[in-house]
Amino acid sequence: MILKFLIHVIILVTCPIHVNVSAQHHRPIAKPGCDSRCGYLPIPYPFGMKGSECYAGKWFEIECRNTSRYRNYNHAPYLKSIGVEVTSIDVEEGTVTINHPVYRSNCRIKDSQPLNQSLEGSPFVYSQGYNKFVVVGCNIIAFLQSNGSEASGCVSICDDHDNVDDIGKMELLNTDCNGKYCCETSLPLYLNEYTTEIKGLKENGTGHHECSYAMVVKQDRNSYQDYTGDPLKSYYSLTHGAVKDLDMVPAVLEWEILNNLDLKLPAGHHSHCYDTNVTSSRYKRSGRRCSCEVDAYGSNPYVAGGCSQPANLRPNAYSNSDSYSGSHHWYIERTNRTKSIIKGVSISFGSVVLLLVLWRVFKVTKKIVVKKYREKIFKRNGGLLLEQRLSSGEVNVDKVKLFSLKELEKATDNFNTNRVLGKGGQATVYKGMLIDGTIIAVKKFKVQGKIEEFINEFVILSQINHRNVVKLLGSCLETEIPLLVYEFIPNGNLFEYLHEQNEDLPMTWDMRLRIATEVAGALFYLHSAASQPIYHKDIKSTNILLDEKYRAKVADFGTSRMISIDVTHLTTVVQGTFGYLDPEFFQTSQFTEKSDVYSFGVVLVELLTGQKPISLLCPEEAKSLASHFIICMEENRVFDIIDERVMKEGQKDDIMEVANLASRCLELNGKRRPTMKEVTLELEGIRRLEGKSNAEERHNELVRSEDYQSWPWDEYSSTSEIRSTFDLNSRTPTLEDVHILTV
Repeated sequence: MILKFLIHVIILVTCPIHVNVSAQHHRPIAKPGCDSRCGYLPIPYPFGMKGSECYAGKWFEIECRNTSRYRNYNHAPYLKSIGVEVTSIDVEEGTVTINHPVYRSNCRIKDSQPLNQSLEGSPFVYSQGYNKFVVVGCNIIAFLQSNGSEASGCVSICDDHDNVDDIGKMELLNTDCNGKYCCETSLPLYLNEYTTEIKGLKENGTGHHECSYAMVVKQDRNSYQDYTGDPLKSYYSLTHGAVKDLDMVPAVLEWEILNNLDLKLPAGHHSHCYDTNVTSSRYKRSGRRCSCEVDAYGSNPYVAGGCSQPANLRPNAYSNSDSYSGSHHWYIERTNRTKSIIKGVSISFGSVVLLLVLWRVFKVTKKIVVKKYREKIFKRNGGLLLEQRLSSGEVNVDKVKLFSLKELEKATDNFNTNRVLGKGGQATVYKGMLIDGTIIAVKKFKVQGKIEEFINEFVILSQINHRNVVKLLGSCLETEIPLLVYEFIPNGNLFEYLHEQNEDLPMTWDMRLRIATEVAGALFYLHSAASQPIYHKDIKSTNILLDEKYRAKVADFGTSRMISIDVTHLTTVVQGTFGYLDPEFFQTSQFTEKSDVYSFGVVLVELLTGQKPISLLCPEEAKSLASHFIICMEENRVFDIIDERVMKEGQKDDIMEVANLASRCLELNGKRRPTMKEVTLELEGIRRLEGKSNAEERHNELVRSEDYQSWPWDEYSSTSEIRSTFDLNSRTPTLEDVHILTV
C-alpha cells in the first residue's frame, strides 16, 4: 500500500500535465435498481428490500420501518421473516447482528415469557463462536434447552450479604462472568431455537429465587488497551447500561445460501464460493458462502463486480500540437524540449532513489517495531519466567518446545476456520501440520488470564507423561494470549462416540470397560503418581479423546491445578460442567481429589447406560443421570437402565460390580468415595475376570464340539482354584489378587 502510494505521488510530481485522475469506482453492494440503504445501515445482497428480485428468498427480506429511536434517521431495518431489528450485516463473515430480547424470571411486572424464536428451516442459526449464554442472578441454575433435548447451562452464586438489587445494577461492559453474580456458557452448534429455565440453587436443586436475567448475547472478541498499554476486560462492550434496564441485547446469527434456494452465485476473477454446513449437522454440505480474494471495506462477493479493485490512477493520452513557423521557432522549441526532458529524467531518477531509500527505511522500521512488539508480548506472557524454569531444569526441554507464531500460522493456514476441530467456552482448537509432517492441535484461548497461572499450567502439563493423557508438545508466547500445542487425537471424543453410535463402530462392553480403566488409571496417575498431585476439575466424556486405536486420552487441563503435597483441598469459584460437578462442592466451595472421583462416577454411569448426564425431557427425578442411577440402585432395578448392548455382551455379575463401583463414586459424602487408586485396581480386576470368563466359555465350547471321551479334571481343578483366590464379593482387589490373576 505504501509503495503504491509513493509511486502515484512520483507520477503526479514528475508528469503533472500528462495525468488525469479518474474518479474512484464504487463497488456495488446491492443488485442494480435496488435500494442499498435503510436509515443508518447499508443493505448488501443477498439481503434486500421491496421487490423479490432484490433479495435471495423470503428469509433475506429486509423491512425498512419508520422509527424515531435513532438521531438523524427516520427508518430502521428489520428481518421481516423473524421480526427482529438488524444492527449490522457482514457478508464476508456471513453474520447478521440483531437486537435480541432479555429473559427475566421473578422480576414481577417485567417478567418475560420463555423465548421460543424458531429459526427452523431458515438459513440462520445462533452463532456459537460470537455469542454466549449469559445469566445474572444469585444462587441460581439456568438451563438453555434446544429442540427439546440439546441443553447447556451454568451456575451463578452470591455471598449471603449480597444485595439482589445491586446485582441488577451490574453492567456487562467489563464483566467476565466467572460464576459469581454472573455466569456464562457456550451455545451448542446448529442452535435454531431455544427456551430458558431458571431455578433456585438449594441442596435439592430447586427453590425460590430473586429477580434473575438470562440472555443470548454477542461477546466482543476485540481487545482494548488503556493509556499504560495494559489490556482491559471488555467482553460485552456493545451492551451498555445496567442489567435491570436492558430489554434488548446484541446477538449474532450466522447464515449461508441454502441448497434449496438454487441461487446462481456470481463468478468473478476476485471472488470464490465454497461449500458450508452452517445450519445442519446432518449434511456435510447444507449451503454455500462466497468471499472476496482481496479483503476490502465495502466489498460484496454476492453481486457482479462486488469484489473488483477500485480503478487506479491511469495516464490519459495527451498531445500538444502547437504550430511554429521558421527555423528559429523550431530551434527554441527543440531546446526547451531538451531541457524539459533532462529536467524530467533528473527528477524521476532522484524520485526513484528517494523511493528506494524510503522503502528500505520503512522495511527496517517495520521489522524493528514487530520485533519490539513481540518481545513485549513475550515478556508480558511470562516468557522470561518460563525461560528461567527451562534453564533450571524444572521443565524437560526435550519434551516441550517454544514455537514461533510464524511456525504455527503456517501449520494452521493462518488459523483458517476450516481447520477448527472444536470450540469451547474458553478456547478454540485448530488442526495443523508442522514442517516435519507432525499433526498437531493448537489451542487458542479467547480470554487472557493470569500469567503465573498459565506458566504453572504449562510446567504442570510438561511434566505429565502418561499414555492415557494428551501430550503437550509446546507453547507460543508471541501472541496477545499464549497458544498451547498438543498432539493430535484423530477419533473425536467419548461423548460423540458413545451417544452417536453406528453399527460399523459399535461401543462394545469390552471397549467401555477398557476405556473406563484407562481413564481411571490416568486420574490415579495425576492424583498420586505425578511429581505433584494434579486435580483435573472438569472430567467429562467430551474431555476424553480417542486415538487411532480408540484408546482413551484425558484432555483439556484448562481449569486443572497442581496441589502441594501437604494441601488436601483447593478453594475456588464454580468451574466445571453441570451434570458432572460434585454436589459437595456447592456446599463447601472446596475442590478435592474426591471431586474428580465423583465426575468419573458420572462418566462410568454414562458408559453403563448409554444415556446423557442431563436430560430435560425426562421427569424431574430423572433429569440428572447420576440421581436417577442412585435411585435405581436403591430400588434394586438398576438393570432397567443399563444399555442393551451391555446387558447382551457382559456378565451380570461383572456389570453389577461396575454399577456398585459407580454408586460408591457418586456418594454425596466425599470421604465415603474410593480413591482413584482403589477405582483403578477394582476395574482392572473386573477386566481380568471378564477376560478369564470369556476364555473359559470359548474353551468349554471347544471341548463340547470335539466330543472328548474323558474330561481333563486336573486342569479344570487348577483353574477353579486360581479363580477362587479372588473374592467376588470384595469391591477392591488387592495387589496379591491382581498378581495371581496375571499369572
